[in-house]
Amino acid sequence: MSEQPARKRRLPLRWLSLAEFVGIVAVAIAALGYWDSHRERTQTDRERAAAEQEKRAEARAGVLKLSFLMTGTPESGGGRLRLATVHPEQVIQTQALSFPSDVRGDAVQTTGNPRIEAGWFEGGLDKALHTHGSKARQGRLPVGIVTVFIEDGQTKTDRALYLVGYSLHPRVLRSDRVELEGLSLLRRGVGEDVQGAVDARWASQAPAPARP
Repeated sequence: MSEQPARKRRLPLRWLSLAEFVGIVAVAIAALGYWDSHRERTQTDRERAAAEQEKRAEARAGVLKLSFLMTGTPESGGGRLRLATVHPEQVIQTQALSFPSDVRGDAVQTTGNPRIEAGWFEGGLDKALHTHGSKARQGRLPVGIVTVFIEDGQTKTDRALYLVGYSLHPRVLRSDRVELEGLSLLRRGVGEDVQGAVDARWASQAPAPARP
């Protein structure tokens, strides 16, 4: 008589005790709490990073707004540079323009009409270049500009050193005609001695005077 195959033994069914059930629930609650806390912390970090980025952008915008910068647009065939601020909310009131001393001895004062005219220094530039023996037909003339302007209802002053690009064109029985080409910022934050800063720059770029 053949033996019947042994039946598989079933594992005894064991109910969780109350203490074990409570422990499992506690672990689940702790895991959910950790996940929720992590999600909240991540969201807070993102919001803080976005706020800091916005503050940095506002700070950069503020710095740019406070920076005074001018551009020069040629007019009248290069006989004049029309000056204008990069930021339209900055309104120019007056300007004092200082040229190298051996080009022009006194500063030019303007009121409400910001500009640089070639006629202000044309003859002096021709003499200065002749004295230095320069035959260059193009160059950059340093100009110190003290500008009083209005921004946000406040009167402010900017002292800066600019370079005026020019070219020379010969004329019969007269000094060369100066054609103004543009304006570029060389240095801002110039001290009270604007004329000294202009002369120092001119001396550093001009050739030595020609020997007699």
